Amino acid sequence: MDPCIMESMSNESETPLPECHEGPEAYQQFDATVSALLAVPKTTIARRLKAYRKKVDANPNRRGPKRKIESAPDSLNFKN
Repeated sequence: MDPCIMESMSNESETPLPECHEGPEAYQQFDATVSALLAVPKTTIARRLKAYRKKVDANPNRRGPKRKIESAPDSLNFKN
């Protein structure tokens, strides 16, 4: 077989694979990660999501459907 083909078919990946942990260490790492994730209050997640959406909506080159703009309160609506 051609050496160039064999070289392209090598099993070595460009990026190294993450380490695989097994046993009690894996459980402790998983438990710590889940605890850290669940420790974030819903209000903080909502605030971060709102800030992210505001940033994304400000992009004029955004692809896909645009979000509807929330209507202003009645005191700001101009009626004749």
